[in-house]
Amino acid sequence: MSDSRNYTVGWICALETEYVAAQSFLDEEHKGPEYVSPHDNNDYTLGKIGKHNVVIAVLPDGEYGTSSAASVARDMLHSFPNVRIGLMVGIGGGAPSSKHDIRLGDIVVSAPRHGESGVFQYDFGKTIQNQSFQPTGFLNQTPMVLRTAINGIKAEHKRKGHQIEQAINGVLQESPRLRRDYKRPDMNSDRLYLSEFVHTKEEETCAVACGDNPSSLVPRIKRTESDDNPAIFYGTIASSNQLMKDAVARDSLAKEKEVLCFEMEAAGLMNHFPCLVIRGICDYADSHKNKEWQGYAAMAAAAYAKNLLCRIPLNKMEAEKKLCDVISSVKNSLDEVYTATQDTKATVQNLDLEQKRGKVEYWLSPPDPSTNFNKALQQRHKGSGLWFLQSDNFIKWRTQPSSFLWLHGIPGCGKTILSSTIIEQLGTMLPSQTILYFYFDFNDTAKQTLDKMIRSLIYQFYHNDEKDSQPLYSLFSSCKDRQRQPTTEELCNVFFEMLNRIEEIWIVLDALDECSTRRGPAINGVLSWIREILNTEQRNVHLLVTSRPEQDIESEITQHYQKDDIIAIKSGLISDDIRAYIHARVRENPGLKRWWSHVEVQNEIELRLIEKADGM
Repeated sequence: MSDSRNYTVGWICALETEYVAAQSFLDEEHKGPEYVSPHDNNDYTLGKIGKHNVVIAVLPDGEYGTSSAASVARDMLHSFPNVRIGLMVGIGGGAPSSKHDIRLGDIVVSAPRHGESGVFQYDFGKTIQNQSFQPTGFLNQTPMVLRTAINGIKAEHKRKGHQIEQAINGVLQESPRLRRDYKRPDMNSDRLYLSEFVHTKEEETCAVACGDNPSSLVPRIKRTESDDNPAIFYGTIASSNQLMKDAVARDSLAKEKEVLCFEMEAAGLMNHFPCLVIRGICDYADSHKNKEWQGYAAMAAAAYAKNLLCRIPLNKMEAEKKLCDVISSVKNSLDEVYTATQDTKATVQNLDLEQKRGKVEYWLSPPDPSTNFNKALQQRHKGSGLWFLQSDNFIKWRTQPSSFLWLHGIPGCGKTILSSTIIEQLGTMLPSQTILYFYFDFNDTAKQTLDKMIRSLIYQFYHNDEKDSQPLYSLFSSCKDRQRQPTTEELCNVFFEMLNRIEEIWIVLDALDECSTRRGPAINGVLSWIREILNTEQRNVHLLVTSRPEQDIESEITQHYQKDDIIAIKSGLISDDIRAYIHARVRENPGLKRWWSHVEVQNEIELRLIEKADGM
């Protein structure tokens, strides 16, 4: 698997067609990421272009627009914290004019004009023919290293021309199965209709419904061999949540704002994923849309993106700021940018919080106890554990302030399954309260020390109720934002400070005997830590622990706690659970199918197994 920290270029696509084109231009394809953020919903392709490691992500199937693009970018930066430049590469609708002879298959690259950035966010409300529009503003600039590379590639193309068509043909030669959908279509299918000529029959193609009548087409001079084909244009790209299908509105924006291309994702990225937008032209942003040119247009955009990346020296890339660090410097302008939809506005408001959470989690590296919790619940027989959940001991522990319980028993008596049953019951009965838990585990080295336990409890605390997490943020800052790992003592102090900020909390610790750091002071030994956590009357902590009756544990607990706080899990208490489990297994296990019709034999098998179980 690949280390996500090694990737410096983030490449985002909106459609599967664009994703395939992007993958096709990788010089190397790497294995998937070793680790991604727990809440990351993206699909990634990793690889190399030139000297740069590239991570490519695609929007979820069927989702379009600025908010979806923003979500993909947010998740990418959580999982790939060293991304330094962003690319939004794919297809778009061209805005041809007398000044810019844009044709299908051409490429438009976002570039600043007249002191404004290369991406313009507009809002039509409804983009219907003959309706007016209301612009909302230009977005942040593309990173300097990309703008510098653009100037270099423009100069090269001016002198030598480009090799984009050859690059596409090379890809199609290596991957013949792509030829049908990604080769250049017949040039006769490139029709630019007059702005007033509207496609009215949606069920029919333009070739059938609109035809090739010269009176309805814009006359254009045929390109010669000396002309670049595809041609590359640099300037303003218009972005919105609405698909542009209005030639009159298109021409109006092209005239007033010098817009060259229309698309639907870039406005969701520019102010929190500063990037270059590269679009292959697949239609003319009018009512005559079709998918015939999408494959080739996607290939053309991807080919240009590769050429651009190959011009950027490795040391220049490494000198760029990480995008996750750049985000904080532009937060003040985010609310203004994302007013197009409520979803986008919510994304902006949560962006800094999500980014900070990702950094804190990566730094804290907490073990995940939910794997033990889920595994134990899967093994639990329905109805088991009721003897404890319905007992006075449990009710008293759950409701009495600053309560403690130690459940101990021999190996195999069901302590871990009972712990999960208790945790599940607490979650059902106290849905709005803070419930923390941890499982010490001989089989997992990340779950055997006080240090690891504290990291997990702190993260659960932080994730459940961030308003009480200021002590954690202070420690994070003192560690220079994850450049230094905290000591166990610092973590314990933070946890105690967080406890002091909350009215009431329930904590379940399973398998204390499997902790390798039981003895020692509260900053190192879990037994002393337990005593410390219950030592202050100001804290309303309900703590329940389970373990085998090891001598050191028993000595510590009996010395400081009452007999009523200690429950031995003996066969008499769990006999009903054992009997119910064996009864079900004997009657449902396919291996005992031949006895299903012999009740007497089944009863005898049950009796013998119960006798042999002896509380286990």
